[in-house]
Amino acid sequence: MAAVPVLTRVLVVDDQPVVRAGFAAILDAEPDLSVVGMAADGAAAVELAGSLRPDVVVMDIRMPGMDGLTATRLLTGAPDPPRVLVLTTFDLDAYVFEALRAGASGFLLKDANPDDLLAAIRVVAAGDGMLAPAVTRRLIAAFAGGTVAPPADAVPPPGLTPREREVLTLVASGLSNAEIGAQLGVATGTVKTHVNALLTKLSVRDRVQATILAYDIGLVRPRGAAPHGPP
Repeated sequence: MAAVPVLTRVLVVDDQPVVRAGFAAILDAEPDLSVVGMAADGAAAVELAGSLRPDVVVMDIRMPGMDGLTATRLLTGAPDPPRVLVLTTFDLDAYVFEALRAGASGFLLKDANPDDLLAAIRVVAAGDGMLAPAVTRRLIAAFAGGTVAPPADAVPPPGLTPREREVLTLVASGLSNAEIGAQLGVATGTVKTHVNALLTKLSVRDRVQATILAYDIGLVRPRGAAPHGPP
């Protein structure tokens, strides 16, 4: 007998009815995904999330009333929060960086193909972070160019091992566990162990949040610059 797929409950948030309906149709066609609700703005999303308890919220950023940034902050700050996947047309919008800092677990552009959207939801639901490759590069470039200001209260985390620092650098460059393992010559399972240790030490939920924090505190520097911070 074939195994029954684990069902991921999804809340779709977008101010355009056609977009909401389109996303819902794509997701509901998958045996492991179920759209449990739809909302046209952030306030409705927060209210629905409280009653529907979705696993993942697919969140637009720019909406009338409460925007996706505020809604993301409220959702991720609640007890037992859902994962938030930001889906937007604005790949250079400053709101994107703030949404990630607010606790979003992933970011994908609306022009991504349906398979990428499905993969992103599954990755985020599994507890990992998801950034579109192009967005990862822009994120790093923005921090490198000083266009994204780190929080004033950013502080270095407790001591990381040399290997954990190395893994964090590669995570912050957008590499997958398999790619990190290939580069370091270790098994993917070993990389996963290091990543889990990093998330615990950094007090973050996933690798997207680890990437944001790494650049915020200057522990990881782009383009081969030497990291700094306490040993």
